[in-house]
Amino acid sequence: MAKRKKNQKELPGLTIKQSRSQKTYDALIKKGFKLLKKMEYDDITVAELSRVAGYSVGAFYTRFRSKDEYFDALVAHHLINRSEIIDHLFSKYSGVEVVDELVKDLVRYYWINLRFWRAALVRSMRDQEFWEPIRKSGHATADRVIDKISNLAGRPLTDLEQTNIRFAFQVVFGTINNTIINQPGPIYMDQELFEEQLTKAFRLVSDIENIINF
Repeated sequence: MAKRKKNQKELPGLTIKQSRSQKTYDALIKKGFKLLKKMEYDDITVAELSRVAGYSVGAFYTRFRSKDEYFDALVAHHLINRSEIIDHLFSKYSGVEVVDELVKDLVRYYWINLRFWRAALVRSMRDQEFWEPIRKSGHATADRVIDKISNLAGRPLTDLEQTNIRFAFQVVFGTINNTIINQPGPIYMDQELFEEQLTKAFRLVSDIENIINF
């Protein structure tokens, strides 16, 4: 009997006991993200998803009780993916440039996955508990940035400094979310200027230069 990967133990879905079942589960997740590159989540039927993954509708319902539970699994994989990317950025960049690279990566990631994220935002409007793991992930990222800036400054950050960094993240995510849902303009996510201006906004609101050079 095959064991599930360590980071998959708590993923949404029915209990998987065999490697073949895990393969089907993984294929459904992978094809879901692929379909979301060109279709809105509400337009993806279980039948279409199962077909492109190469399995039956019955195979889908053997692993997920509903489309909502399936989407929960997509979000869980999203959070794992984001954690791995953030780990990579923090291992690659030792200085304050990690903040710039993090903001740039956030813009690029959510632009590429905008239909997935739009579905997540819509789901959050009717299910507040759904958003809690996403909120915790965002707070954890802010914690890591605060620790990084504190190390670079050579001292613990004040409550106000920590709040400014957390609010800078709120500005970044709020701008990305609003752009995905409402597209208010005048700058859009597929423009390089969006990435540049949002990075500047983060630096301005967080005041990291002054913190480090204090």
